[in-house]
Amino acid sequence: MHTEQPQNIAPNALPEVITRYLEARRGKDTAAALGAFHSDATVTDEGRVHRGAPAIETWLTRSAGEYTYTIELTGALKIDTTHYVATHHLEGNFPGGVVDLHYRFTLSEGLIEGLLIEP
Repeated sequence: MHTEQPQNIAPNALPEVITRYLEARRGKDTAAALGAFHSDATVTDEGRVHRGAPAIETWLTRSAGEYTYTIELTGALKIDTTHYVATHHLEGNFPGGVVDLHYRFTLSEGLIEGLLIEP
């Protein structure tokens, strides 16, 4: 049980590995984005779990080309030393056209161990 209170932080205060991942995604650099994850990490997006580097690479490739959209990092939250939330505002040609998504990161040994993406 952790006793730290979640706190709002400046987006540029997110850990380096999260920033590296987010920048790689914006630049559609699948290899760099994949390098931010542990080899046995999990990503949950749209209710689907992608476990391990090959599945995450497939997810990164598919999601990069599925829709055209703009993405803006609008907020960040530190839950504790290994859990962070990055909030993004997306607008594009996906169903609904506009959404705010929370990227919930779990870190371990300087890499992303888990990523949950949800509204």
